Amino acid sequence: MSPDIIDFGIIKIRWYGLLFAFSFVLGYQIILKIFKQEGHTQKQLDSLTVYMILGTVIGARLGHCLFYEPSYYLSNPLEILKVWNGGLASHGAAIGILTSLYIFAQKNKEITYPWIVDRIVIVVASAGFFIRLGNFFNSEILGKATDLPWAVVFHRVDEIARHPSQMYEAIAYLGIFAVLWIYYNKWKEKTADYALFSRFLVLIFSARFLIEFTKENQSAFENGMLLNMGQLLSLPLIILGVVLLIKSAGKQKL
Repeated sequence: MSPDIIDFGIIKIRWYGLLFAFSFVLGYQIILKIFKQEGHTQKQLDSLTVYMILGTVIGARLGHCLFYEPSYYLSNPLEILKVWNGGLASHGAAIGILTSLYIFAQKNKEITYPWIVDRIVIVVASAGFFIRLGNFFNSEILGKATDLPWAVVFHRVDEIARHPSQMYEAIAYLGIFAVLWIYYNKWKEKTADYALFSRFLVLIFSARFLIEFTKENQSAFENGMLLNMGQLLSLPLIILGVVLLIKSAGKQKL
């Protein structure tokens, strides 16, 4: 499958870009519903959207450059700006989002940091689903060779049957989105601080850790490592999630 939906030469519309954009549109509608239910304004949400877009793109790009290819990008810093050449890291996006939300909460005192992170993770999980679909259409983040009946051959890359690791993640993230959305709708404003955020960290990065075993390494330096970079970056986030989950347990507001 071509990564391009429409190709007019100079102008191209790609599956990845369309799905990435759609994840923001859908996320906006979900968060708008949450904001209205809990007494916040659309103006506040519009401000939050700017922070989220900047945090996601800057964090994801810097994460890829510094986690996976630091020597190249530090030697060629202008290449960092060429986002259109590919290279985004979900762990970097996580750091960028959390940082942007902290800045947003500091500038909007009526919205606390725990409140916003507990709700934004719902749409982040849904966005992960669409982004991994985009990776699938782009024939990137490839799985290892396998003879399983659902193996996929990415003809644009080679003729090897591989794990559709992108789809494994997409399905996992869609399921996690459903869990978080159901949990939120059951408790809403009665959720203890970080109840959703902690579950998000544990579920998302545990899934990422396990699915990494089916993936090809993204950088040569990972070859020979017991755990690859994606797994090493996931471990502290899983631990943080467990700690916050324990702290929030028993603090459910009645």
